[in-house]
Amino acid sequence: MDYESLITQRRHRFAEVSESIEDPSLFENAKRATEVMREHRRLQETLAMWDELEQVKSEVADNRELAKGEDKELAEMASGELPELEARIPILEEKLQYALLPADPDEDRDALVEIRAGAGGDEASLFAAELMRMYQRHSENRGWKTEHLGSSPSDVGGFKEVVLRVTGDEVFRYLKYESGVHRVQRVPATETQGRIHTSTVTVAVLPEAEEVDVQIKPDELRIEVCRAGGAGGQHVNRTESAVQVFHLPTGIMVRCEDGRSQGQNKERALQILRSRLYEAKQRETQEKYSATRRALIGSGDRSEKIRTYNFPQSRITDHRIGLTTHNIDGILAGDLGEITAALQKTEMAERLADAESGARG
Repeated sequence: MDYESLITQRRHRFAEVSESIEDPSLFENAKRATEVMREHRRLQETLAMWDELEQVKSEVADNRELAKGEDKELAEMASGELPELEARIPILEEKLQYALLPADPDEDRDALVEIRAGAGGDEASLFAAELMRMYQRHSENRGWKTEHLGSSPSDVGGFKEVVLRVTGDEVFRYLKYESGVHRVQRVPATETQGRIHTSTVTVAVLPEAEEVDVQIKPDELRIEVCRAGGAGGQHVNRTESAVQVFHLPTGIMVRCEDGRSQGQNKERALQILRSRLYEAKQRETQEKYSATRRALIGSGDRSEKIRTYNFPQSRITDHRIGLTTHNIDGILAGDLGEITAALQKTEMAERLADAESGARG
């Protein structure tokens, strides 16, 4: 990559953004201020990466020169430091390449994580609950916050469906790879013959949409209030607090009953509806743009089997990149770092290939 010209562009943009931050009027618009501050942080991190890369390259050059010198003790010391310094260069270059690629406009957004039990009945609902806890622990590890927006509990203590809202820095950038079908293979607690069952859970990670992203007209909605059912405590069982929102043009229906009031459930349902409509709009745009090429990494295809959790062999396989790990306990405890990093690396290679292809075209 032509780092020099791209870094020069980033320096100019960083100066412009820094000047914007000094204008007090920027903070009169909270949404715009958040966007500008995020861009400022990204640019600052990219330029710091470049400075570090240049510094390491300079140290490598200096050490190579010293290693050839007549001072044996100094030459030996310089030679000893070279392997570690040289190993840092490709790592920094890889991080810099990702930072310099055109940013996905949704990467900085918060996300809604929709988890639904698929094939497998009760066992699928139990695994849906385990995946929910995995994402909650992962979010906690990253300093993100999770909020329970809605759910449909199963009779065995799992979930037929559950929706989480995850907020923090670059949530969608890291969680978007989780969209797809998660398959679990294990002996259920209710299995008396010791047979391994296969169940599936579908995960959809949606970039959270705001009112400015999707305009929903009141006459496009049918809103119904009904009595909440299932587990949820005495409060929801005594009052008609559940809300169902139907979006007439698309046929999308969202039901929320976990909140303590009709108003709260209506607000949550509209929040989920906006994100679903926004994702559909983004997907349509993406498909038009890349109709001839369908990348698996980060495509968010809900029908695609992306991962298998094999409990008897303590093995997890991500089928998109052929990655296998035996850290099943750690991953279910929220340690998704290894898988996410591998998926990001593959996506970066694809995006770089696209960028180079576009440049040649």
